[in-house]
Amino acid sequence: MMHNFTNKEILNWRAFLQLKAQLSKDKRLQNFYNQGTYSEDTLLCDIDFVALDFETTGLDAAKNSIISIGLVHFNLQRIFCRKTKSWYIDPQDNLKEDSIVIHRITHSDLNKAPDLLHILEQLLDELAGKVIVVHYRRIERDFLDSNLRALINEGIIFPMIDTMQIEANIQKKQSRKFINWLKRKPRESIRLSSSRLRYNLPTYPPHDALTDAIATAELFQAQVKYHFKSDTEIKKLWL
Repeated sequence: MMHNFTNKEILNWRAFLQLKAQLSKDKRLQNFYNQGTYSEDTLLCDIDFVALDFETTGLDAAKNSIISIGLVHFNLQRIFCRKTKSWYIDPQDNLKEDSIVIHRITHSDLNKAPDLLHILEQLLDELAGKVIVVHYRRIERDFLDSNLRALINEGIIFPMIDTMQIEANIQKKQSRKFINWLKRKPRESIRLSSSRLRYNLPTYPPHDALTDAIATAELFQAQVKYHFKSDTEIKKLWL
């Protein structure tokens, strides 16, 4: 019986992905896992990242589907805007009116959209061997895993950096400072737009997968500049 690992149990992502390549039954996932990842002591300045964002039909990965994907390649110095990709995805469930209000993706936008399996190989090729950066991993990690389980009866797991988690950790650390404790200073919002404002990053229209992916890449660059060092080891940030 195969153990259902959680990301907290994975101490060596490189070895774990090698194991997943051997256990996977899907050729696309096998190829993805065989690309591996960086060793845990690799420095942030030596890593190629991909910022990833999904728009979905709801917030429940077990019931809802991915309807839009955006990604952009970057490193600590540059965001490679020519290396962006985005897709509309034909959802597995019905598009809800309340979700349309949020992301403004309509039925006409999805009229000729491919399903997730049609673009899966291309998506995995973009992600393979890179460190993936997201803002709130419960969306990108859980939805891709759950949607693939429904489609091919096999999920997916890989290391991520979560810029929302980084902001939460920073807020927690700052709230412990004596002066803030005396003032009972409340923690600030860790939503993507609010987090960006703390680093004087520009405001972008929300709920577009590609725009949010670029916004996430910029936020991570700023977080590293303000709170870490370029020679920080990746094991201190990925999950």
